[in-house]
Amino acid sequence: MSAREPLAGEEFYHVRVRRGGIAPYVLMPGDPERVPKIAQHWDEAREISFHREYRVWDGRVGGRRISACSTGIGAPSTVIAVEELARAECHTFIRVGSCGAIQPGIEIGDLIISEAAVRMDGTTRQYVLSGYPAYANYEVILALIEAAERLGVGYHVGVTASTDSFYTGQGRPGFRGYWWSFSKSILDDLRAMNVLNLEMEASALLTVSALYGLRAGAVCTVFANRVDDTFGVKGEETAAKVATEAVKILAGWDELKQKHGRKYLSPSLLATV
Repeated sequence: MSAREPLAGEEFYHVRVRRGGIAPYVLMPGDPERVPKIAQHWDEAREISFHREYRVWDGRVGGRRISACSTGIGAPSTVIAVEELARAECHTFIRVGSCGAIQPGIEIGDLIISEAAVRMDGTTRQYVLSGYPAYANYEVILALIEAAERLGVGYHVGVTASTDSFYTGQGRPGFRGYWWSFSKSILDDLRAMNVLNLEMEASALLTVSALYGLRAGAVCTVFANRVDDTFGVKGEETAAKVATEAVKILAGWDELKQKHGRKYLSPSLLATV
């Protein structure tokens, strides 16, 4: 067994999935407990593995295969999942998470679809230069928007900021009220930059996926609004439904591209449907 490419038998070491063992379309919540909550919206579902923070389910929806893999909290564990799932022949990833809004007019339970992410994590610096953009694949963005429209849910589209710290990195005081200049100004600075929300995984997922030529996007339900200091656990099911519907849409578009011999989705191609 090689330390360069560690395996557990025929399975990749962390996610415990073998090559071709799950669907090419993967929903990626942070919390392992969210995986079965997501899978309840599929037509078929079964657990494949559960190792550390990586809980993997596989199933079908609308006649097409779909999978989910939790990532745990933060960029390092998210990138491990992407690395190993890519080796398992997965090509499309959608983060299904929660976030805090930092702009007015965004309600608890609304969805935020990320066009791109501010890279405030440390992990992506070990992959690319500081100026390399963390951007979502345009097909995934469109599929998430279309899914939200079909389901009639409230959503916003814009730029996300991903941090490595839930507390001081997101403008919250640390233990015993620890506070420094960065923590005091970060929310105002990001708000002035028209950033919509804060979370901890999107920048890593988007950066590494783009680097490897994979598709990725993110949809997060709003649990907090930092402008009016409100918090509530709401919208998890909505995000799961939208992400699941987006996979159905993407799979259909992929079949359409294959039928017409196209590499990219275009408005003229959609007009043929």
